[in-house]
Amino acid sequence: MAFKFKGVDFIEFDSLLNDDERLVRDNTRQYIEDNLIPIIEQCNRDGRFPKELIKPFGEMGFYGASLKGYGCAGMSNVEYGLVMQELERGDSGIRSFVSVQSALCMYPIYEFGTEEQKQKYLPGMAKGEILGCFGLTEPQFGSNPGGMLTKAKKVGNEYVLNGEKMWITSGSIANIAIIWAKVEDEDNKVRGFIVETDRPGFSAFDVHGKWSLRASVTSGLAMQDVKIPASNLLPKSGGLKSPLMCLNQARYGIAWGGVGAAMSCYDTALQYSKERKQFRNQPIASHQLVQEKLAWMISEITKGQLLVLQVGRLKDAGKVQHYHISMAKRNNIWMALECARMARDVLGANGIADDYPIMRHMMNLESVKTYEGTHDIHTLIIGSQVTGIDAF
Repeated sequence: MAFKFKGVDFIEFDSLLNDDERLVRDNTRQYIEDNLIPIIEQCNRDGRFPKELIKPFGEMGFYGASLKGYGCAGMSNVEYGLVMQELERGDSGIRSFVSVQSALCMYPIYEFGTEEQKQKYLPGMAKGEILGCFGLTEPQFGSNPGGMLTKAKKVGNEYVLNGEKMWITSGSIANIAIIWAKVEDEDNKVRGFIVETDRPGFSAFDVHGKWSLRASVTSGLAMQDVKIPASNLLPKSGGLKSPLMCLNQARYGIAWGGVGAAMSCYDTALQYSKERKQFRNQPIASHQLVQEKLAWMISEITKGQLLVLQVGRLKDAGKVQHYHISMAKRNNIWMALECARMARDVLGANGIADDYPIMRHMMNLESVKTYEGTHDIHTLIIGSQVTGIDAF
């Protein structure tokens, strides 16, 4: 049986948070305990995304939480990060859904859109009444988005889009897609477009057979002569820098999410090790090798907490750089995956059963390690910054 989460704070991390930050974290934590934890294992078994939580998440202020106005919660970046932490402590796929809605769909409209576009979409998206997806990755191009083949052509007062996108969270349930395409009339400059998913020529299909993110909708998108009004162009978007800015928003939340997944695995392993008895009827927590694993986990989680908190403080101060976020995403997802593997080891055979969340987190984190920039890509981003030499 799963254990009730007791919290993970080895160095009085909470003392570094202000009252508002702790309140946001605690409210989100309680909501996840009451509404997601009881159903998530069955959702994972069934490969079902819990749509019943879409509107309540909006009522909690999770969507576009760090945006100002338009019905958004206007949280600080640290508060937003703590929401992501608790969501991923529940499940990576659920945090992915909220990340995509917030950082990859609402943010580009907020950052690159017109006031009319913001008024039209953001209030409904904040409530969960309008769902979005983000179309950048293609079947042939993942880590190299500059190679994209999706094209947009200006024809009168419309754009005509053709192309495919792959590994798109929420693709088949989205009302709008933020599609990135090369504009033929602008020397193949990458621009962002708001594409309503009910337009003729637009189709989405779900990816089945996933061993990871099973409680999340993952889709492919296809566009065949999809016509959209010219007013659907995000006018302030331009070049690959624009979608990469969106990815930075998402990567920041992912870095906090990794801490949440690691916390879940560590807390489960700790409580289990105190109850499980072996060899002279002693709890396995009394054994040196088990304690070594627990010590490693809590040490790495603590370092991960401090890393994302500092990045969040920099973000709130307007000082964060993309390589700061790369370090946080790279480190914390690696750390979380290692915690999941160690926790599985502590639980022995029970670690593979979904009576406990560990194997689900482990499988989910294998995807999180890859998306929004693979571990190796973030390694090269950091390497480029410290040496001044691009190795791409």
